[in-house]
Amino acid sequence: MTATPFTYRIHGARWRSGVACIALAAGIAVNPTASAQTAREAELESRLNQLEAAVAALKGELTQARAEQQAAAAQATAQQTASTEAAQKTDTRVAALESKPSAPAEGFKVGATTFKMGGFVKVVGSATRYDDGEVPGGSLGKEFYLPQQIPVGGSNSSRDIIGHARQTRLFFTTSTPFAGNELKSHIEFDFALAAAPLGAQRATNPYNPTFRRGFITWGNWLVGQEWTTFQNPNHFPETTDFVGPMDGAIFVRQAIIQYRHPISPDWSLYVAAENPQTETISTTSAALGDNDTDRVPDMVAKLAYKGKLGEMHVAGIYRKLSVHSNGMGDNANGWGVSAAGKILFGEKGRHDLRFSATYGHGMGRYFTVGYVPDAIYDATVADKLYVIDNFAGFAALKLGWTDKLRSTFMASYQKAWYPDGIAVPGLANEAAYSFAGNLFYSPVKNLDLGIEYRHGQREVVSGLTGQMDRLEMAAKYTF
Repeated sequence: MTATPFTYRIHGARWRSGVACIALAAGIAVNPTASAQTAREAELESRLNQLEAAVAALKGELTQARAEQQAAAAQATAQQTASTEAAQKTDTRVAALESKPSAPAEGFKVGATTFKMGGFVKVVGSATRYDDGEVPGGSLGKEFYLPQQIPVGGSNSSRDIIGHARQTRLFFTTSTPFAGNELKSHIEFDFALAAAPLGAQRATNPYNPTFRRGFITWGNWLVGQEWTTFQNPNHFPETTDFVGPMDGAIFVRQAIIQYRHPISPDWSLYVAAENPQTETISTTSAALGDNDTDRVPDMVAKLAYKGKLGEMHVAGIYRKLSVHSNGMGDNANGWGVSAAGKILFGEKGRHDLRFSATYGHGMGRYFTVGYVPDAIYDATVADKLYVIDNFAGFAALKLGWTDKLRSTFMASYQKAWYPDGIAVPGLANEAAYSFAGNLFYSPVKNLDLGIEYRHGQREVVSGLTGQMDRLEMAAKYTF
């Protein structure tokens, strides 16, 4: 008997029948008499069962392998889909960012130097009542609070309404990389302190620009005209006025050479040599005299803090007062100490307390634009400087009612003690005080609208006093 080649599939009964036939044929071919032997049939049946079990196991492994292959393929497809979606999202975000306009560049460059400009437009209107006289036309006291220009001794009161935009301000800055630092400059001017020309309000209200600040900085050095190191203008309260609590404030800008030494991230030590100027009155006149014969700079040292609590400082100053003319004159020592600050409190630091307190000997020029002189000097009476002591201070509380609405309440005071043994003019200023309250509203960023009431009083050596009441409104746009 000859075997014929055939093709088979590993499938259920058909596989089993084929295997059985092959095994039977093989047994008959080997031993024709095996069909009659029961033991041989049993052995063959056993072998057949083992073969079927092996085939079943192979089938199970094949099924499991196919399932694992399908699962792996499904996982790979899912991963590919997720990767595609992530790539699409990234492309979408990049496209969105690229479609947004870029932030405008600050300033412009010429070579390696960056130029910037800023400032604000401020419009002020006020109605004032003076109890004891009139303020001459064109006086700065009509446009912002100057206690020395409150009339005293008058028999009649006066009223005045005025509007102006003279406090409008512009500044320019430059910055140039130099020797590992930025070499910077700052130039600033406004129109507030310019003398009003005759007939200014008749038609065009012209005012000349007045130089405020101009200095150079490099690293920790500052050289030029800047606020005196003895003060910090950031401590001035928000006000519709030019300064506000002028009678209690230090107010000087002058040429200085200043060095700042950082002690820690929050503390710095400042030392400076500043332009000297001795202001005097005589025994017969309360008019201030400018003496340009000083021989030693005013020397200032200040320890300042700036951190989470706000800003604070303590400062000291030494002056060498000097008057010399026609071979005559005198020198005298002057000094002063000051403490000031701005303390933040409340939610988001929306409220703050600002204060300043200064005592000095021969320090009058530094207070209130020279409300009190540094000394009394009269060569016809005695060739000697008689130095004046004085105190000045203010406190201001700011309350932020909302993110756009806020108020400030402030009070200030100044007192002078003239030396004994010399005549003092009766109209020489001796004391001043004021208090004020305001409400500011900022409907949009950089636009401030305010209304403020202020009462001030001036007292002179003779005992005469004068009072002022002012209601003022202001609109300011900062750019």
